[in-house]
Amino acid sequence: MDVAFVIRERLLELGLEQRDLARAAHVTESYVSQLLTGKKAPPAPNRTDIYDRMDRFLKLRPGELARVAELARKEDLQRKLGDRLEPLLPHLREFILRSCRPEQAKQVRAIIERQSFGELERLVAWKLLDVVGLAVDILHVSAKHVEILGARIESWAVDLATFGLEIVLRRGGGGGGGGAERVRRFAFVERDAAEQPGLRKFLADRSLSGTATPQELAFLTGLRFQGRHPTALYYYRELQNLRDPLHFE
Repeated sequence: MDVAFVIRERLLELGLEQRDLARAAHVTESYVSQLLTGKKAPPAPNRTDIYDRMDRFLKLRPGELARVAELARKEDLQRKLGDRLEPLLPHLREFILRSCRPEQAKQVRAIIERQSFGELERLVAWKLLDVVGLAVDILHVSAKHVEILGARIESWAVDLATFGLEIVLRRGGGGGGGGAERVRRFAFVERDAAEQPGLRKFLADRSLSGTATPQELAFLTGLRFQGRHPTALYYYRELQNLRDPLHFE
């Protein structure tokens, strides 16, 4: 979890442009672009002048971005020291791990616990909330929301090669009575796209794909090359191009 990810998600949810954020925060559009593409480090947590203006514009709780910046700083320090990273949303993580299919539980736990709120955890949380119809900012999921998830969700599983998810609802949890009606499947990477070696490497390398949103992954995995095989670096550069407002009118 980092400042750039939160800002990108809120801009997308609110239908706003980077130039609008730059104007509201009293910074240049180039600064926002470099911040969101990782070319510039986010402001220090104590730079409340910038973060307060961004919070108001993005309709976040006061102090939200400064809190995320501080968490990211602590996470980076813990990683360097080899310490175990604490989850950003403990109640949500506990439910995600508990409801994962038993045959995948060990592997999924090992991936999720590498970060305080990494890409796999975000993806699963996003779809679980969507399936049960909980319209809540993912950063503000409460114990009550997790309780609702527990009453509606029986289990979930993920295909780590394609990011495809299978979610099974509890009987009477909105999925009907039949077994097939209780199952929801979501594909994020088409099968023929998943055969691209470069794409697989890109998805597996957290330093390249770790900040990608589901919408960005859907775009990248929809690319076709007619027999050519781009590298993982190509997909990373394409991701940066997608985020750069200078490439769009």
